[in-house]
Amino acid sequence: MRQNNSVTQEHTRRSKAKADGENAFKVRLSIRTALGDNAYAWDTNEEYLFKAMVAFSMRKVPNRETTEISHVLVCNVTQRVSFWFVVTDPLKNHTLPAVEVQTAIRMNRNRINGAFFLNDQTLEFLKIPSTLAPPTDPSVPIWIIIFGVIFCIVIVAVMLLILSGIRQRRRMSKGPTEVDDSEDKCENTITIENGIPCDPLDTKGGHINDAFMTEDERLTPL
Repeated sequence: MRQNNSVTQEHTRRSKAKADGENAFKVRLSIRTALGDNAYAWDTNEEYLFKAMVAFSMRKVPNRETTEISHVLVCNVTQRVSFWFVVTDPLKNHTLPAVEVQTAIRMNRNRINGAFFLNDQTLEFLKIPSTLAPPTDPSVPIWIIIFGVIFCIVIVAVMLLILSGIRQRRRMSKGPTEVDDSEDKCENTITIENGIPCDPLDTKGGHINDAFMTEDERLTPL
């Protein structure tokens, strides 16, 4: 008798879950697509785990800490692993609002996916939007990256200043030597007058051009 009564109550609750479509959610699993050869069969044990995960999620919602696995009803299970579920409130004899269930599922979506080795694309709650992946923390702190960029800019600027200073020094050192070379070229230039080559007066060495010396000056040395 007790077993018959429990079966009747379960059947009644399932029928109520079907009738109350506003608070029901359809779930579709693509186990073989996700796991390939390692795919597992969907059976009553997997269904029990799903109920447990939904009940666990509902307990995270304020004022729903007393939710039990038996409060989660599953119906219309297909071989391609899709079904509907609702969460009931036995004290008030009705299903919980869809907003509360949706909030609980979104808060614990990663935990539910992990329990079945699936993700948002292979474990779909058709009326519940997929959750965004949590932002990953960069392996290197941002301030270190910024400091490295500024440090590189400073190093490049210092190198440019050093190179420009070296170039200026080279130009300054080349200037006087070029002037001296031009003066030496002018001093060593031999002039030709009336077809006779004449050495200019070498003022630095104190030499006198022989072309302008008289006969006595050539014969009589100083």
